[in-house]
Amino acid sequence: MARTARHRALISWSSGKDSAWALQVVRERGDLEPVGLLTTCDEASGRVSMQGVRRELVEAQSAATGLPVWWVALPWPCPNEEYERRMAGVVEEALAHDIDRMVFGDLFLEDVRAYRVGKLRGSGAEPVFPIWCGRGGTLEVARRMISSGLRAVVTSVDPSQLDSSFAGREFGSDFLAELPPDVDPLGERGEFHTFCYAGPMFDDPIRFGRGGVSEVGAFTRADLISTAGSE
Repeated sequence: MARTARHRALISWSSGKDSAWALQVVRERGDLEPVGLLTTCDEASGRVSMQGVRRELVEAQSAATGLPVWWVALPWPCPNEEYERRMAGVVEEALAHDIDRMVFGDLFLEDVRAYRVGKLRGSGAEPVFPIWCGRGGTLEVARRMISSGLRAVVTSVDPSQLDSSFAGREFGSDFLAELPPDVDPLGERGEFHTFCYAGPMFDDPIRFGRGGVSEVGAFTRADLISTAGSE
């Protein structure tokens, strides 16, 4: 019997743990064929929009996953209308390449999920939420990530929700144990963002060094620098 062709999918890729884990889960399930990493970045700096991660580190992730990056450059500030216009253009391009699934690493925010579903409705592409766990399920998912070998570092902290001292910390068991009880273990409400540098979704760990920690707008950012090719 002939195998049914799998739907081709883009992974919404922030460079962080949730998108990396979504890629891993999709690969384990085997029902979709991931073909690219869809990443938004700041038009001026080239850094990932929320994480503040440098472009070359995302390119290193791309090489380690074997998937090309689909860059979407955004102005800052970016009006929602402009964001939606540019993302609609990406969906059109994806469909032209026979890609009709968009994979998101959302966990429990119903309004975010409804927004994605609504924007893709009627486009020809469908959203997929492979790590959706519902409110209260994120601690179990976080522990599963860590036990799998996933490694990440906190690159951005919202100091209105989490103390700035967590910026630059390793995402691991100690980190989870020290989080205040009102902070989601995976930062789903924007408390913190991460850069994933190792795990089963990568052929090899991403090589990087640590720069300084600084205040960037409303966030505390830990800068990471690629060390690929250095001795």
